[in-house]
Amino acid sequence: MGQLIPGVSRRAFFAGAAGLALPRLAFAQAPPAEPEPIISTFARSLPVLARHGMVASQEDKASRIGVEVLKAGGNAVDAAVATGFALAVTLPRAGNIGGGGFMLIHLAREKRDIAIDYREMAGALTDAKVFLDEAGNFAPGKSQSSGLGVGVPGTVAGFALAVEKYGSGKFTLADLLAPAIRLAREGFIVDADLADSLPIAARRLGRYPSSRAIFFRPDGAPLRDGDLLKQTDLAATLETIAREGPRGFYEGDVARKTVDAVARAGGRMSLDDLAAYRAVERAPVRGTYRGREIVSMPPPSSGGAHVIQILNILEGFPLAEYGHNSAASIHAIAEASKLAFADRSLYLGDPDFTHVPLSGLVSKAYAEKLRASISPNRALPASEIAPGKPAPYESDQTTHYSVVDAQGNAVANTYTLNFSYGLGMVVDGAGFILNNELDDFAAREGAANAYGLTGGDANAPGPRKRPLSSMSPSFVLRDGDLQLVTGSPGGSRIISIVLQIILNVVDFGLNAAEASEAARVHDQWLPDELQMEHGVSPDTIRLLEAMGHRVRPTRAFGSAQTIHRVDGLLMGAADTRQRGTGVAGY
Repeated sequence: MGQLIPGVSRRAFFAGAAGLALPRLAFAQAPPAEPEPIISTFARSLPVLARHGMVASQEDKASRIGVEVLKAGGNAVDAAVATGFALAVTLPRAGNIGGGGFMLIHLAREKRDIAIDYREMAGALTDAKVFLDEAGNFAPGKSQSSGLGVGVPGTVAGFALAVEKYGSGKFTLADLLAPAIRLAREGFIVDADLADSLPIAARRLGRYPSSRAIFFRPDGAPLRDGDLLKQTDLAATLETIAREGPRGFYEGDVARKTVDAVARAGGRMSLDDLAAYRAVERAPVRGTYRGREIVSMPPPSSGGAHVIQILNILEGFPLAEYGHNSAASIHAIAEASKLAFADRSLYLGDPDFTHVPLSGLVSKAYAEKLRASISPNRALPASEIAPGKPAPYESDQTTHYSVVDAQGNAVANTYTLNFSYGLGMVVDGAGFILNNELDDFAAREGAANAYGLTGGDANAPGPRKRPLSSMSPSFVLRDGDLQLVTGSPGGSRIISIVLQIILNVVDFGLNAAEASEAARVHDQWLPDELQMEHGVSPDTIRLLEAMGHRVRPTRAFGSAQTIHRVDGLLMGAADTRQRGTGVAGY
């Protein structure tokens, strides 16, 4: 099989990684008792190993549930749905049935990829001026802190569609809901990660009695590490879905409770809006990079198109020669990213309502034109960048998890409530948290949303429209065979995170854990700054500043969940930037 990490022997790799693996992880040959020393650029450099199946998610209990489904004969889609419903219980700030997202599926035997769009949708009464004040200015409170920002949730419809069409057939939707129902009804002990998140969101959650009743102690303080969290109303809602299918969520008592909650928060959602919701299958967006095929999510995700667009631009630079996180490589990444984000502001939106020049944006010829505008030693100010002209039109909180099964089928799933805990409002009597996802619309030309992103008419609010997203669940294939499954939360920075995971593996030869732990950078054109995590050399930062980059140090961002498949061996990494993440495999 060859060496798994550059400069590290097979014997040392297996020995080191065994300590990170789950208790039931087995190898064909036992590792030696005294491993050779491992030399790595990063301290936490060893992925978890498995031979048959693997789930990497932002919460360990959910990952283990997914792997148990794989062990019982389920495929990657079965495991992904069980994991997603479990996260709705154990990771309430982002896992959800009250939000929506995107699922990318790889079917190994058919060498086929499917994109399921279950993004939230605006209600029929949503108009282009919904988030403006009387003077015509953007009023952020309307989209971020009121019921006007709540989109019709898509998760239940998306998961049900995935199981019905692409599951193994060995499990019903009710089977895959059962572990989540049990966790919600019996409760689980609050861990440090959940306990950390609640005080941060306490003001948002504390506005609503229905939220305080679940996430706060009798003394009025948020739940703490070691407390028991029971969610009996959520359990009842999940049982209704198990019994009636998606209809139990989008019609009947749960739907009425949802509409009532949105109305109390000042929103306009109707029973018809819920009943009309459908998850949609779309053709994935595809590109190539250094002999690999990149498969990602199409619009209304901007992520897939711009990950591929940036990779196309970077293909003309010798990044491996520049070196990982060198001034030259960071400069190239930042300049390519600015050009892509400028295009995002003009061209991207819901493809059911606006024409997106997708083939032009991801074409090699267009990338060549953009590449020519990049200077090797000068950063272009944002004021000198405008959206380009691709070929003509043709007919912080989110979570990601990755799944691979023994047959090589895979799922990359990213879903969200938008803010951590979304609107902060639990639907009274139904137990799930509402999203505030419609803030991802461009409220007016040039108005920045909560993540600093601007847009125009292509992403304007409107009835039954899906807002643009940066979520970028992605695959890397070679000769049709799966190599990499990855994705991350992170708002507008998701595109940069997924891009750098791919670059770290393909260009710089890092293993999955090294690729996840490496310091990240992000430049989204506006605001005109190069955001940078700690870990980049001060000398490198000075070189970048001398080129004209406005470097802004930032706290760690994202939580990538990555599985790298090499010669049939699965190497998984759950980002340690957040506590509680977990990789499970067998």
